[in-house]
Amino acid sequence: MAAPQQRLARVFGAVNIGSFQVSAIIAGLTESGEMQVLGSGHRASQGIKRGYVVDMAAATYAVRDALERAEKLAGTSVDSVWIGCSGAGLASEIRPVEIGIGGRRVEEEDIEALLVTARESLEPDGRTVLHAQPACYFLDGAHGVSNPKGLHAERLGVDVHVMLADGAPVRNLTEAVQNAHLDVEGVVASPLATGYACLTAEERDLGVAMVEMGGEVTNVSVYAGGMLVGLTAIPRGSADITDAIASAFSVRRFQAERLKCVSGSAIASPTDHREMIAVVTPGDDSAAPVGRKRDAPQEIPRAELIGVITGELDMLMSDVAKALDAMGFTGSAPGSSARQVVITGGGAELAGLADYAQGVLGVPARIGKPVVLRGLPEAHTSPGFATLAGLVLYAAEDPVDIRAIGSRFTRTTSYGPLTTLVRIWTAMREYF
Repeated sequence: MAAPQQRLARVFGAVNIGSFQVSAIIAGLTESGEMQVLGSGHRASQGIKRGYVVDMAAATYAVRDALERAEKLAGTSVDSVWIGCSGAGLASEIRPVEIGIGGRRVEEEDIEALLVTARESLEPDGRTVLHAQPACYFLDGAHGVSNPKGLHAERLGVDVHVMLADGAPVRNLTEAVQNAHLDVEGVVASPLATGYACLTAEERDLGVAMVEMGGEVTNVSVYAGGMLVGLTAIPRGSADITDAIASAFSVRRFQAERLKCVSGSAIASPTDHREMIAVVTPGDDSAAPVGRKRDAPQEIPRAELIGVITGELDMLMSDVAKALDAMGFTGSAPGSSARQVVITGGGAELAGLADYAQGVLGVPARIGKPVVLRGLPEAHTSPGFATLAGLVLYAAEDPVDIRAIGSRFTRTTSYGPLTTLVRIWTAMREYF
C-alpha cells in the first residue's frame, strides 16, 4: 500500500537566469519539513551575456518559457519567484559590529539592538545590498558563538556577511522577471544558493573553496567558519571553451558543444593520438560551413581536441588560482585555509576536470552536485542545476537579514483613568 502523500505547508518558485540556460523549479515544503520538487524545466538562455541582461524582451521570454515548463510538470502555477544572480559585479564582505552591555546577561533585546546597530552601519557606497546576514556572534573576543542569549559579557558583537552588487544590472534582472508577470520574492547571489546545494555544514566550517563554472561567468568563492568570506567573479566560462573548439575546427557552436561533451576531456591519455573522432557527423552535413568537405565526415586525432580544451582551461584555472591566492585560500603563506575545492556549474561536467584542477591548484578537488531532493528529475541532478536546487533550499530556510530587523520590544505604558481623560481632551482640542 502506497504511503499517503503529505500536505504541503509552503510552495516555492525559483528561476536561475544564466548565460547558457534559464532554468526554473517549483518545490513544496511538506508539513514534516521535507523538500519535494513538484516540477522543473529549462531552456536555452536568451538576452543574457556574461550574467547581464542585454535584451530585455528576449530575457523575459526565456524566463516565462522556462517557468511554464516547470508549471506544466508541477500541475500548478506560482505568482512569485526567487531569482539567482551570477553577474552584476558581485562582492562579499564580512563586517564586524560590537556594542557594550556592561557585563550583564545577554537578553533578546540586546541581540536586537546589536543587529539594529549593524543595520544602521551599512554603507553600500552606491551599490545594492543583496544580503546582510548575521553570520556568528562574539563575546569579549570569543568567536564562534551561535546564540549568545543567556551568556554574560562586557561587549557583544556580530560578524555580518554583506553581499553587494551593482544596482542597475540587478534592476534589469528583476524587471525581466516582473515583465513575465511574476513578483520577485528576493534576489539571491548565486554562490550563496549553490553553497546550500553543494557544500556540507562541516565543509563550510573547516574551509572550502567553490568554483562555479557557468557558461560565461566563473564565480570563485571561499567559505570559512561556516560563512562565505570571499568572492571573485571571472568573466570566463565553459562557453569560451566551446567557442575555441568551434574556431579551431571551423564548426558551428552546437557541433563544438557536442565534441566537448562527448569526446572532450581535461586529462590527456597516451592513446589520444591514435584515436580519431569525427568533427562533423553525417547528420550535420547540411549544416556544415561553406568550404567543408561534405563527401565524408572530417576526422581529427582526439589529442587535438584535448589540446584546445586544456589551452582554454589553463587560462581559466590561472585566473582561479590568482583569485584563491588573493583571498588567502591557497599558497604557502601562513594562515592559508586550503582544504578542498568544489567545482560545480555546467562547466563542471567536463570529463577529468576534478583531476585537472587538483593538479593545477595543488588542493584536493571534487565535483559538486546538488543534494538529492525528492521528485527532482535525474536530468536536473547534474552540477549545472546546483544553483537552481539551492534557490529553493535558501527560500525554505529564509535566513535572517538585518535589514528586516524591527523593534519587537516596544515598551508600553499603562495610564490611569485621569491621565487617560487628559490625553483624550488634549487630542480633541488639537484636531477639532
